[in-house]
Amino acid sequence: MEPDTVIVNGAPRPLGAPPHTTALDWLRGQGFTGAKEGCAEGECGACTVLLARPGADTPTEWTALNSCLLPAAALDGQEVVTAEGLGTPEALHPVQHEMAVRGGSQCGYCTPGFVCSMAAEYYRADRVQLNGSNGFDTHALSGNLCRCTGYRPILDAARALGQPDLDDFLAARRHQPPPPTPSSRPGLAEVLRLLADEPDALVTAGCTDTGVEANLRGARPPRLVPVDHLPELRELRSTPEYVEVGAALTLTEIERRLDGAVPLLEQVLPQFASRPIRNAATVGGNLGTASPIGDLPPALLALDATVLLVSAEGEREVPLTAYFTGYRQTVRRPGELIRAVRVPLPVARTAAFHKIAKRRFDDISSVAVGFALDVDGGIVTRAAIGLGGVAATPLRATATEAALVGQPWTDETVRAAAAVLATEGTPLDDHRASASYRSAMLGQALLRLHAEVTA
Repeated sequence: MEPDTVIVNGAPRPLGAPPHTTALDWLRGQGFTGAKEGCAEGECGACTVLLARPGADTPTEWTALNSCLLPAAALDGQEVVTAEGLGTPEALHPVQHEMAVRGGSQCGYCTPGFVCSMAAEYYRADRVQLNGSNGFDTHALSGNLCRCTGYRPILDAARALGQPDLDDFLAARRHQPPPPTPSSRPGLAEVLRLLADEPDALVTAGCTDTGVEANLRGARPPRLVPVDHLPELRELRSTPEYVEVGAALTLTEIERRLDGAVPLLEQVLPQFASRPIRNAATVGGNLGTASPIGDLPPALLALDATVLLVSAEGEREVPLTAYFTGYRQTVRRPGELIRAVRVPLPVARTAAFHKIAKRRFDDISSVAVGFALDVDGGIVTRAAIGLGGVAATPLRATATEAALVGQPWTDETVRAAAAVLATEGTPLDDHRASASYRSAMLGQALLRLHAEVTA
């Protein structure tokens, strides 16, 4: 394929687009107006399209992504399918047919996005029909909002879908190799040299944060450096001593490839935003933004994780407890890149992640707590607690940990430690929660953990 070319609905198109153009705006400019802009921050799903990505169960899988966050330049060499590419008015795709006959569309604004998210799940290779269920995971639609139709007919459409026909082109495409990385993309050594020469360059992977800054705040970094394609940042290694997760792996890839090996992360990831966001967001990006309300840092702090930072001068390993230095500030030096996160083994036997937010899914935490404890013979022998949303940085609840370790795992101990936990951090009043509410939720989190474990 020619440089700066993208395949849209099976046909190659030249990509030429001004800097900072989103994939959504570029696609609409090409005449594919099914995808819409609703929120411009990846929450409504009206802009959802399908990209051909490397798969877990097949060489390629169709992945739902928010095109409003993705730079058009990131489509170089990629294969995209929009709602227009799934079917025509004369020959509807099975997903489109079920949405139509079951009344799943009213005003229609959100429908193309729903259809694309539903199609990604329709083509999931390990979706199995069993005991009257078609195996459709309705969480696949968690990133799509409908304001007028209502969700029952949409869910009816999803649950009515069968398996793709044998002559379905998009199903057959899954068994072919994914699109190759364009040769114009820089390798790791070149990226590190570029970062050393241009410290103001902004590293990007899934663009789930960068895209919001560009769309809502008009951010225009002087240079974007994509790293999502670098093989050195896309490895997941497991040794007897640790699990190492590449910084450019998406959260969906991490969830699938870990397959429950780190139970605390298995609890976090389904609560992290929506499926289309997890299909793009990376662990490196979540730590790179250094947000005090990110979901991953509290869990990784509880896991005693370390961060591997690489630059043209070499690599260093930093404990996550020493990584955050202030509000959205870290020890990462100019020219350094997050290569991976390392979780030591064995992990604690008791693990829990409590996310307190106004919505159960697809919301920002008011408070997030990661627990990792070992209890032997009724005595707490190990306790690590990571907190988010209660200070300028994610932090460890060291005073609470000290109140637990060496003590019996009893109601009396836990109540005393919960009182300590309620005093950790420096919570603030804001539009998500008051400081007193955040403190109360910290204490309640430990009481809830104890109740769940002892039950």
